[in-house]
This record gives sequence, C-alpha cells and structure tokens, in this order.
Amino acid sequence: MSAPKKVVVFDYGFGNVRSAERALARAGADVEITRDFDRAMNADGLLVPGVGAFAACMKGLKEARGDWIIDRRLSGGRPVMGICVGMQILFARGIEHGVETEGLDEWPGTVEPLQAEIVPHMGWNTVETPADSELFAGLDADARFYFVHSYAVHDWALETHNPTMLAPKVTWSTHGKPFVAAVENGALWATQFHPEKSGDAGAQLLTNWIGTL
Repeated sequence: MSAPKKVVVFDYGFGNVRSAERALARAGADVEITRDFDRAMNADGLLVPGVGAFAACMKGLKEARGDWIIDRRLSGGRPVMGICVGMQILFARGIEHGVETEGLDEWPGTVEPLQAEIVPHMGWNTVETPADSELFAGLDADARFYFVHSYAVHDWALETHNPTMLAPKVTWSTHGKPFVAAVENGALWATQFHPEKSGDAGAQLLTNWIGTL
C-alpha cells in the first residue's frame, strides 16, 4: 500500500486552514498547515486557501513568500490548488472598491464585483463542467457546491494557440451573470467555491485532486 500524499495547506493568514486540513485528511492526504518554505516546496501538493479582500490576501501571500513558492512549484510542474480568494489571486488583477491590485498573473483576467441583484453570493449552487474534467470526475451533473463571495471572473481570456498544449478546462456557475467557478490548467487547479464546506461532493473533488498528485 502506497503512503498517503503529502499536502501542505499554505498558512499565510487568509484562509480557513483548519477546515481545509480536516477535509483533505478525510480525502486521504497527509496534511500539514505551514508557511515553511522548504515544506511547501517539497510537498506533493500545495493548497492555497483565501478569505477576505484580494489586496490583503496578496499582501499576506507576498510577505510569506507564497508568490515565489507558487511560481517555482508551477515552473517544475508541481501541483498547486487555490480556493476562493486563493483562486482569485491567480488572475492578473483584482478590482475592489475602485482599487486595482496586481495578482499573480498565472491567468489573464480581472476579478471584479459580481453582477447580480443579491451580493454576496452565499450558499449552494450547481456548476457547468467540461465533459473531460478530472476535478469533477464521478460527480453528478446536479452536484452542488458552497459559495461565499462578492467578486468573480466573468470573462475567461486565456487562449491556447499551440496545438501541442492542452487548453485549460474551465467550469462555470451563474449568479446573476456566469462566472468562472473552477479551472484545471496543467499543475494549477482552482475553485471559486469551498470544497472543504461542500459535503460529500467537495470531499470527492478533493479526492480527485489528491489522486493526481
């Protein structure tokens, strides 16, 4: 029997690290919460949670050298997964209250206020997944996931012109207007919703991610 995969939940002060730890352990991972550089670099998988404002999360991430860790891991094809604001900061920029903040720019796109009558988007919602999604494998089309957010990416801007490269798999959800709910892009995966708060569906999703490590 193979040893459990080692997953580091990156603790930079802006995420529900304990709930993420419990959900990952339930999914079969050997989990550690830390901001230690070497442990984060050497883990089989790195989970980057995020709660709060885009600008504050970016500031905290940089202070913990998380931006450098994410970049180095991805350069070596080492898996990284972002959750909620941990997904949003992977885009080029975020705009909150008229203030623009640079993100990690792993993907082009702008995180902007949700265009809906009721904000924040809080509660359970379905998603529209690509047919070949690995992240959502084994889940029913009507599976629901738990969202809590006031900002999102409404337009997916990354184009893949190289025929030898696989195009990212983008999952959508709708609250007022369609928005990006999840992305699978090589070693970099992310969800706008909280799998750690999404019951059995979220547990299956995390199990799917761990299975790719």
